[in-house]
Amino acid sequence: MIAQTSILDGWASSFWLALAVKTAGVLGFFLVVPLVVGYLEHKVLAHMQARLGPMEAGGFHGWAQLVADGVKFVQKEDVVPAAADRIVFSLAPAVALIPYIVVLVVLPLDRNLYALDLDVGIFFVMAVAGIGVIGTLMAGWASANKYSLMGALRAAAQLIAYELPLVLAAAGVVMLAGTLSLVGIVEAQRDLWYVVPLFPLFLVFMVASLAELTRPPFDMPVADSEIIFGALTEYTGLKFAFFLLAEYGGIVVLSGIASVLFLGGYLPLPGLPIPGPLMMMGKIFALSFVVIWLRATYPRLREDQLQRFAWVGLVPLSLVWILGVGFARVAMS
Repeated sequence: MIAQTSILDGWASSFWLALAVKTAGVLGFFLVVPLVVGYLEHKVLAHMQARLGPMEAGGFHGWAQLVADGVKFVQKEDVVPAAADRIVFSLAPAVALIPYIVVLVVLPLDRNLYALDLDVGIFFVMAVAGIGVIGTLMAGWASANKYSLMGALRAAAQLIAYELPLVLAAAGVVMLAGTLSLVGIVEAQRDLWYVVPLFPLFLVFMVASLAELTRPPFDMPVADSEIIFGALTEYTGLKFAFFLLAEYGGIVVLSGIASVLFLGGYLPLPGLPIPGPLMMMGKIFALSFVVIWLRATYPRLREDQLQRFAWVGLVPLSLVWILGVGFARVAMS
């Protein structure tokens, strides 16, 4: 059920025109912002590790390096292992990529700037975002490679362990806001961003998001020193590029959801007359920077440490804080 009308509906009066405008907006956002985050990762890691990195492509600071990488991927041969399941092998990158595009449909960049505002927005986000790991499972199984299968099974175990704390952290926000709508959650933070009363849940959400994206220090499914490159070992060319785009797209999407749930989304700080879309993008890039920073800072965990951290640390912490939120809601009612 659609709760509100966005600016895009006002621009396009007919159903099909509105659909075309919204689709173009979502796809344009997805094709541009993750590439900017990828460029930031190149440069931020280079500076943190005291190296230059690629500096020639495009001139200033090698800004076109990702474009050059994309051209390189297009030129590479598309290799499919002889023993692989060709159909599943080819579909896996799309299954990993599409869920993040779908989530962007409900991400509000301003009070009236979104494709859809669903009454069950956060439920929709949690349900769709978890589908991406199926693409990794498909890639590992269809590759007919033992290292690929091992990486896929690690990814599945990681999803099972960290999906629960991710959902619990979001549940605490929903309890406090009293709505499942993402726009409603943002509007409920006009007096106080939820990162203040729910700071432990914010940390849980960010850590679980890193694990969902298999980003360091939770990158065991693609541990190059152990299983070559996990489920992606046999992928080349555009198929491999789509998996990389899914990773950067996931960083943008989960940073956006974290901004909506805990950092007031498009709401500016008091006294700062910053437009909502710019504020939202600033928060997304700030959290994306933190994700990149952690890659340069922490070593990879062991598989047993990953599981213990989720079940012994994050899940109990989330449950305790949700209990506190429940008591606070009853006391205030």
